[in-house]
Amino acid sequence: TTAAALEIFSINFTTTNLPYTSDLENPHSAKFNSTRNVMNTLVSGSSLRHCSTQFALINIRRVPGTQRDETQVDAVCTYRKEPSAPPLDRVGLYHQVSNKTRG
Repeated sequence: TTAAALEIFSINFTTTNLPYTSDLENPHSAKFNSTRNVMNTLVSGSSLRHCSTQFALINIRRVPGTQRDETQVDAVCTYRKEPSAPPLDRVGLYHQVSNKTRG
């Protein structure tokens, strides 16, 4: 049998329905951890659901110069693709997360 291949990639997006607050920058805050849990749920329900996935929320920050405080999210996804799984569609994954967050 062929071992599952490990792949790592980043995903960056701006969400308009997560108002920025400074505690989102603290990776030990309840709000940061809650956001990470929500993002893990979104990714696990996406096209990556057929793979062993880990979503690491790296950074959350305010997007300056916007009408309201939009929030920029930077994350790293690591997944182990099973041989029988379809190829990863990174653009499709981005759109799935964006649509689910109304970003």
